Amino acid sequence: MKLVIDNVSKQYGNNVLALRNFSLELRPGVLGLLGPNGAGKTTLMSILATITRSTAGKVTWNDVDLAINPDAVRAVLGYLPQDFGVYPNLNAVEFLEYLAAVKGLDAPTAKRRIDELLNLVNLADVRKRPLGGFSGGMKQRVGIAQALLNDPQLLIVDEPTAGLDPEERVRFRNLLSDLAGERIVILSTHIVSDVEATATDIALISKGALVAHAAPEELLRQVEGMVWEWVIPSNELTAAKQRYLVSNTTRRSDGVHVRVLAPQPPAGAQPVLPTLEDAYLYSLSNHRMGAAA
Repeated sequence: MKLVIDNVSKQYGNNVLALRNFSLELRPGVLGLLGPNGAGKTTLMSILATITRSTAGKVTWNDVDLAINPDAVRAVLGYLPQDFGVYPNLNAVEFLEYLAAVKGLDAPTAKRRIDELLNLVNLADVRKRPLGGFSGGMKQRVGIAQALLNDPQLLIVDEPTAGLDPEERVRFRNLLSDLAGERIVILSTHIVSDVEATATDIALISKGALVAHAAPEELLRQVEGMVWEWVIPSNELTAAKQRYLVSNTTRRSDGVHVRVLAPQPPAGAQPVLPTLEDAYLYSLSNHRMGAAA
């Protein structure tokens, strides 16, 4: 099982490049596609889901070019787009039955999968309620269920935890981890903690370009010995942000605790263990400085 993104670019009108020579090879596991809003994540997801065509380059699934034969991946694809819509007059079962038919599932298989998935996403008790009465988080859980209907080999989820409460978010993270064994899962998000909890592999994207592709441990090693905690008065915070790359600030009774990324510590700062968010910000900052140069 192999998904290869080979030098893919996507250009929209007015010479806007959403993706720039993006290359990646994926095997079973969870890839966290991490980047700021507007980085090109959704464009890439749309191309992988065969909704949008790339301007240049190609995507292959098990060595089949998806531009020539998109059905090669559609039969084994589960996709939750960022803007997931529902039919408000249908209930959860009716909606999932409709999508199961679209995906080609026979009636007995569809019924079994729908029962399993409604229990999995904790919606079994409201299965007959019209979707128009669902909250945003409940609709998102229906979206997760529909993406899993055909037990996909390639699962693509774009900002899947938007609208979920903390308990639902933890449940979904655990679900992604459980699903990762024999399939490729792509989790596209700007929420570092979602990636930290689930990803076996991370790709950082900024302004349509691949910034880094590595295991979480490797990204963390890149910022070892470069993360410091510095306690300063509130009136010095603005100057500190102008001088250093600051990943976090916490106000306490003794001053502002500033988390700084730098090769050398500010005077009085103490070393702390790096987090994935530190590594993410450091990689993005280096990429931006290189692009500016």
